[in-house]
Amino acid sequence: MLKTFDCPKCGAPVTYDRQEIPGLPDPKVRCNYCGSTLIVPDEIHGQPARVVNIDLRSITRSKPSRLLWMLLAIPVLIGLAVVVAMLGILTPLFYSINRSVNQNTNQPTISRTLRGEEKPADSFAKVLLKFGEEGIGPGMFKDARSIAVDGSGRIYVGEYTGGRIQVFDAAGKFLTQWSIGDRKTILRGLAADRKGTVYVVEGGKIHRYQGETGTQIDDLPYGEGWGFDDATVGADGSVIAAWYRNRDDIVRFNNGGQVTKTIRAAISEASGDSELNTRVAVDGLGNIYALGHFNSAVFKFTPEGKFLNQFGSAGEQPGQFRAPQAIAVDGKGRVYVSDIKGIQIFDGNGRYLRTFSSEGGASGMVFNDSNELFVVGRTRVIKYSLKE
Repeated sequence: MLKTFDCPKCGAPVTYDRQEIPGLPDPKVRCNYCGSTLIVPDEIHGQPARVVNIDLRSITRSKPSRLLWMLLAIPVLIGLAVVVAMLGILTPLFYSINRSVNQNTNQPTISRTLRGEEKPADSFAKVLLKFGEEGIGPGMFKDARSIAVDGSGRIYVGEYTGGRIQVFDAAGKFLTQWSIGDRKTILRGLAADRKGTVYVVEGGKIHRYQGETGTQIDDLPYGEGWGFDDATVGADGSVIAAWYRNRDDIVRFNNGGQVTKTIRAAISEASGDSELNTRVAVDGLGNIYALGHFNSAVFKFTPEGKFLNQFGSAGEQPGQFRAPQAIAVDGKGRVYVSDIKGIQIFDGNGRYLRTFSSEGGASGMVFNDSNELFVVGRTRVIKYSLKE
């Protein structure tokens, strides 16, 4: 007589013939699905079917049931659920601990990039002041490329077109503004001495103004005529200017406005290639540095005009330039050159030291008396303190 019961191990139906095993004390059968050896149920004594053992070899040979797979999958699913739950609990905890640690240790500050990524800010240059935004109102800029600082800490920022020059105090507060020329005016250079006299290079001439009021004083006279492209002020109040008409000269004026030195064909004599876009800087000893845009190099001269050396070249490697824009020298004689890769730093002999990035680029650069670097980048001004 055939009877059927459910396997207590896998739940599969097990059929047996009671007549084939009459009188046996422990009648046994094998489950064809999970391979377990079972004691059949004893209806007389009310005992259900029981598992004797599991034949693992038989399991591998037999076809498992859906129920068996479900039984095996349940512990795995439970384990995965536990892991997911633990991660959900621990992730905020780890984030909170990590943020707390960063806030209480000397970790670099975090600056957010345009893509939303986060990266450590450059530890060499610490931002002390930042002001400006895009616009035409007071304290706003459209295309500011020139910057100067006087001995009182006043900051002068010049727009490339339109002739507008804005004046700020040392804390970046807008004070006033004044203009030269008209909407077509192109401002090529800007410099200030310690007394607050501002020199504006525009239309090939060097105009001199009272920086605080914008009252024009005069133009620096030069016998060769117009052709000036940039100007800077030395520690002694002298003005060093780049002149490009017919040749690439460097001209020095004393603080009274008289020419005291002309370095004729300064860059082309040294490199063999003419230069039509020169930026100039001077160190505390009076040495002159001329950045040739088309030569992609810096040329160093003594205060007397003697050529010393040149450094830099066109390229992507450290110490090379790609579209150089501005040059400045700090109180320690280090030379700073900006291009689209960042601001590269050299020692006074032209040995490459390092590079750091400035937000928005660096169209113009200048140092104040405290050896703090001011950078203008089209719509923003940033002041940095630099490591020794």
